Parts: sequence; C-alpha cells; structure tokens
Amino acid sequence: GRDEAYIGVLIDDLITKGTKEPYRMFTSRAEYRLLLREDNADLRLREKGRGVGLVTDEDYNAFLKKKEQISNTLERLEKTTIYPTAGINERLKALGSSALKNPVSLAEILRRPEISFADLKYFQEAPFDVETEIAEEVEIQIKYAGYIERQQEQVNKFLKLERMPIPRDLNFQEIPGLTAEVREKLEKVKPVSLGQASRISGVTPAAISILMVYLKRNNKVE
Repeated sequence: GRDEAYIGVLIDDLITKGTKEPYRMFTSRAEYRLLLREDNADLRLREKGRGVGLVTDEDYNAFLKKKEQISNTLERLEKTTIYPTAGINERLKALGSSALKNPVSLAEILRRPEISFADLKYFQEAPFDVETEIAEEVEIQIKYAGYIERQQEQVNKFLKLERMPIPRDLNFQEIPGLTAEVREKLEKVKPVSLGQASRISGVTPAAISILMVYLKRNNKVE
C-alpha cells in the first residue's frame, strides 16, 4: 500500500491517476514519507519478503533478533529513571542541555535535540550494548515519536476509506450531486474503494462525501 513502500505509491498512482508521459518516482509523491524511511525498510518489508519466499532462514532470524533488540532497548529507555542530582545536571550542562528539576526517563533525555544515543552512557552505570544500527533506529523512533504517531493516525484514516468498497456494478451516473466531470473520472478509473476514489485527480472531498453518503443510504457498504 501507499503507507508501506514507494512501490505501493508508484503502482497506485499509475492505476488511479494514469500518466501521459514517463513516470518518475519522486519522494514528494508519497503522503507518508515519515513512515517510508530508509532506516526502517526492513522493518516494513521483511515480513512480506518472507511471505513470498525471498528471505532465507538466516536473514529472517537476524531480522527477528534486530526487532527484539529494538523493542528491548525502547522498553529500557522508558523504564529507566534519571534523577535531578548535581552530577546528572553537570553532565547535562556539559552536553549543552538544561538541568533537570524532576525525575525523567532516559527516553525523555534522548528526546532532547542536543542529546544523542551515545550520550546516554553518561547517565547510567550499565551502558547499552547494542550495534550502531540498533542505536540509530531507536534514536529516530524516540526523537520523532510524536510526528510518527500523527502520521500513523493519518494512515489509519486512510485505511478506513480503503476498507469501504465501491461495488463494481455501481452506476456513477445515478448518484445525485456529482458533477459531470467527477462522474466521467469515476467511470474511467472505476475505483474499488473510497480511498482510491479520493486519490483520483479532480475528485474533490465534497464528491467523496456525496459518494460515501450514497453508498451508506443504499446499503452498498456497512
């Protein structure tokens, strides 16, 4: 899907929007670029590769180990508490960060822009023993958690529309309120869901609302 990989964006664009010239896959074409990062490509797609037989047992086991390490590290960051002692505040000052007034988790410390994962060694007796790849992924997930969560909410709304099917035999000419231009575009593409219909160039949000109401009133969707 569009929220899983750039190839999903490419295929959906070609089917839904069409093209009269060579298609170039720009990252700007993707609505969910924050989720389609280079660093999490394996986290997004390894399971799919495994499902179609493209991932060996060795690679898959390494992938599962990586996921577990990321999960364990994130959990440890959230559960480890740092207290506002003189020593801790001196270390924060040396790193160009503000002093603590209240206890916080290591995750909260890492969310500070000036603090890196490597800096966490100054705030605990037992440093994290993880590979650079794990540390980088954890740091990205912690620092951009708010943005990632908001984009995931957008994906959930998108998937809700994707799960509202449009019957193959639906006659768009019979739907009152749609403009002739919108009817023509819908007839040409014949979208299989409201989500796909919403991505057709020229089909407005108002038209999607009309289509949704029509489908519900006529028991076309649940």
